[in-house]
Amino acid sequence: MAPALLEMRGIVKEFPGVRALDGVDLVIRPGEVHCLLGQNGAGKSTLIKILSGAHGVDEGTILWEGQPVTFADPQAAIATGIATIYQELDLIDGLSVADNIFLGHEKSRGGITRDADMNRAARELLNTLGHPEIRPTREVGSLSAAGKQIVSMARALSHRARVIVMDEPSAVLDPDEVDGLFRVVDDLRASGTAIIYISHRLEEIRRIGDRLTVLKDGRTVAGDLPARDTPTSELITLMTGRSVSSIFPRRQVALPDVAPLLRVEQLGRAGEFDQVSFDVRPGEIVGIAGLVGAGRSEIIETVFGARRADSGSVTVDGHQLRNGSVDAAVSAGLGLCPEERKSQGLILDDAVYRNISLASLDRFAHLGITTEGAERRAAHDAARSVDVRPDDPHRIVRTLSGGNQQKVVLARWLLRSCKVLLLDEPTRGVDVGARAEIYALIRGLADSGVALVIVSSDIDEVLGLSDRVMVVADGRIVHAGPSHAIDAAGVLDRILATHDDKSTPVPTTHTKGDAA
Repeated sequence: MAPALLEMRGIVKEFPGVRALDGVDLVIRPGEVHCLLGQNGAGKSTLIKILSGAHGVDEGTILWEGQPVTFADPQAAIATGIATIYQELDLIDGLSVADNIFLGHEKSRGGITRDADMNRAARELLNTLGHPEIRPTREVGSLSAAGKQIVSMARALSHRARVIVMDEPSAVLDPDEVDGLFRVVDDLRASGTAIIYISHRLEEIRRIGDRLTVLKDGRTVAGDLPARDTPTSELITLMTGRSVSSIFPRRQVALPDVAPLLRVEQLGRAGEFDQVSFDVRPGEIVGIAGLVGAGRSEIIETVFGARRADSGSVTVDGHQLRNGSVDAAVSAGLGLCPEERKSQGLILDDAVYRNISLASLDRFAHLGITTEGAERRAAHDAARSVDVRPDDPHRIVRTLSGGNQQKVVLARWLLRSCKVLLLDEPTRGVDVGARAEIYALIRGLADSGVALVIVSSDIDEVLGLSDRVMVVADGRIVHAGPSHAIDAAGVLDRILATHDDKSTPVPTTHTKGDAA
């Protein structure tokens, strides 16, 4: 076994009132993919920030090739050979690929940037990563999510990084793009580069990892575990402290044979999706599966009125909604938990109770003045009903874990008592323990009579939660039916078949007996 390249021993980091890391150990060897696991709040982000030079260490030692080192700032970490690719990529859309790769260490002579040299060097790095099709002069904002990931990797390599930290790198990628990412990771591993890979998707750990370390409550609870052979049940127990026998809760009651709460008829937007029709009954969960870019998010955003439809109609509880009006949708009882909760669903620097009450302020206002005490109490009750942790309505939302941020968005619509809830990627960036809690909340909402539509890149999630499933490809629904009648392979088959035949429309409306 190769000697350690990077060692972290007994790392302690405290913030006011919080001991974020309490004696963490981590050993990284050259040419390995070391997976770092743990629930949201386990200390992974703090550990990354220490490695990247954003935070200092209160206690403990960091060794680089056996010698003690300290990182006073991010530049010191990069100079040592450690580069970090965050989940929310820090690229500048308005600059070219080459400019992003060499940002902060531009190739220049006499104070004049040498664009030709940067383009040439960028091209060599992109070729090394197996992506010569990405032009160094192309504007980064025009690239796909997968393309941006490659540019971030090229930036890391431009610093001659020997350790690259990847934080949830597959979160916004479709299956083909994930395969491409893994090929790049394999090439980096073969070249001797060490990868610290952070993901909540245990199936990815099996595919790409060599060894893994598990954090819980700021401590290392397991290290040097084989990534491919450690049982999933053991990993879940290590991360959560409890056994999660079945992550998808069972439905307790049969679906009533009643009129739909939501009816979507022949909905379309030019260039995005066309002739989409479906309905959802009270207590029913309808899942939408498909690749990134297939039109899934655009469909539910149009249903919610955030996008204006070019054709078709949306009806809630028998009342047709005004096209392109979020106010009309919310007033009718529609709620949306958007794909990007941080940028689209939350006011990050405001309190938990303020974020929860956003859609219900009219309940707490008289003559334009909000009764803050009533607002706070009602929002706090909603937060407790979904178990937002910590139990502090004044807590700033930015400081919560991803799972608890998602619970805040769910609590908003519970307070509003919405009839129909649209969920776009409800567990993106959420650990397995919080994921199980969110699944239980979703199932509880359905059992209370709420109609739900769920969009997810995780096919198993769609199949495990939904009563009926629609498969979307190239802006069309290419399959609709009960979830028990199709598996993950069948979903992918429907998507791939679309590329061979795009001419045959598929019936999409609900018929009696469809639900599982």
